[in-house]
Amino acid sequence: MGEDRKTVVLTGASRGIGHATVKRFSQAGWRIITCSRDAVPPECKRDPNWSEHLTVDLSQAQEVEGFIQDTMRVLGDDGLTALVNNAGVSPKAPWQERLGCLNGDLDAWREVFELNFFTPLTLARGFAAALHKGQGVIVNITSIAGHAVHPFAGSAYSTSKAALSSLTRELAAEMGQIGVRVNAVAPGEIETAMLSPETDQLIPRIPMHRLGTPDEVAGAVYSLCSDDFSYVTGTEIFITGGQHLY
Repeated sequence: MGEDRKTVVLTGASRGIGHATVKRFSQAGWRIITCSRDAVPPECKRDPNWSEHLTVDLSQAQEVEGFIQDTMRVLGDDGLTALVNNAGVSPKAPWQERLGCLNGDLDAWREVFELNFFTPLTLARGFAAALHKGQGVIVNITSIAGHAVHPFAGSAYSTSKAALSSLTRELAAEMGQIGVRVNAVAPGEIETAMLSPETDQLIPRIPMHRLGTPDEVAGAVYSLCSDDFSYVTGTEIFITGGQHLY
């Protein structure tokens, strides 16, 4: 690997925001190491920058540890330039009802927090030395739902993303001491498979009067990992078309 070649580790890469973000980093020539529950699309396996993809269930603590170990073997003596914590889950009810605090299964809450909160924490700790060596950056994918009650996102998802926003702040304060920046992007209504069918009802409440695209989120993530943002840490950028203003 060239001395100035940058490496990103990204979770939840097989579709949506994760897949768009991989493509954005690949366009810039970064080496890419990813994981998801599903295999990547066949055409992506031909991307010479996408050097490693591991099929991993990050909701299982032992698989998270295995992913860290496998990734460290791939990195070898190289530092890590960026970690993008994108993998997440948002449970849906079988009926058209928001899963709230009183009607959501508590075991489901624990599963949501395991993937949406504890996995990013575990990965930050596990890759801390490699990030220090690479003077790298962590970008957490939070959500507009972590900052206000959302009509469709359930309470477990919303509170897990609020916790991830707070974790971003705490990690930034601690990891700044080892030269690692930590930021977040909070998407609003983005055209992905996670959207509820009723999302179109929210468009009148978005100042830009449209849904966002995965590429627009990917661009923000990439920018936070670039040298242009080298003095930015502890920041959360809203990718919402202005929806978060109300």
